[in-house]
Amino acid sequence: MVAQQIINAVSLGGVYALLALGLAIVFSIVGLINFAHGELMTLSGYALLASLVLGFPFPVAVLVAVSCGALAAVAMERIAFRPMRGASVTSLLLTSFAVSSLLKVIFQNGISARPQAVAMPGWMTGAFSFGDFTIGVGPSISIVVSALALIAMEVFLRRSVTGTAMRAAAEDFDVVRLMGIPASRIIATAFLLSGLLAGLAAMLWVAQRASVDPLMGFTPVLKAFIAAVVGGLGSLPGAVAGGFLLGIIEVLLQATLPAAIAPYRDAIVLSGVIAVLLLRPQGLIPAVRVQRS
Repeated sequence: MVAQQIINAVSLGGVYALLALGLAIVFSIVGLINFAHGELMTLSGYALLASLVLGFPFPVAVLVAVSCGALAAVAMERIAFRPMRGASVTSLLLTSFAVSSLLKVIFQNGISARPQAVAMPGWMTGAFSFGDFTIGVGPSISIVVSALALIAMEVFLRRSVTGTAMRAAAEDFDVVRLMGIPASRIIATAFLLSGLLAGLAAMLWVAQRASVDPLMGFTPVLKAFIAAVVGGLGSLPGAVAGGFLLGIIEVLLQATLPAAIAPYRDAIVLSGVIAVLLLRPQGLIPAVRVQRS
């Protein structure tokens, strides 16, 4: 039971960490909290559903769904956010809300407002024994995928030329521009990675729910935003730490709170967030620069 709760906590924290890292990558470079990030999740979920309905093998359907999330993020940047480049933070925020609302309406009226079942492979809902413990296959896969994705992202950001330029841009974008590195390429890459992480998180989220609906991405992205703030808005390591911390706290509270207090779990979590921010206003691992216009 304890091992299963630990697996669930790390699994949920991994999903939040992927989403929070996607939000942090874009914020650290563009200064934008992209609230349409949740709709990238939803789009990937619907792409997975469509691919399975068309008869694609499950691995191919997952690949198509994650690719759709990444390409949609690039398209979103090109169509909605690039024309707003240089605008105020408030204008960018309103634009992200507008894009999010527009996509929700398209999903609700173009597909369905009701949840659509996704036929996940039977082996993902099974469990395996490890000594005296029984561990679910789905949460274990979630942990492995989250860990591999975060490691791959770390290697990309630290070992590749583009990743190094993105880290430099997160600290001082003007200097990167003066060095002749195209701003459009850096920003488009940030959105591409953000969409890729949203697509991966969507696959892990759908694997737990076996359904997709127009509001699927709202709650996890809201939690990821909280995690990014707790970790240190704009800090990539902070986003990952905040995601895992939030996931672990949620699962621990769910497992230990009495039934009469359990409905107040989110309120307790948010109270803890406020306490953390009172003690460390810049988050657990503050970014070098936390505000950019």
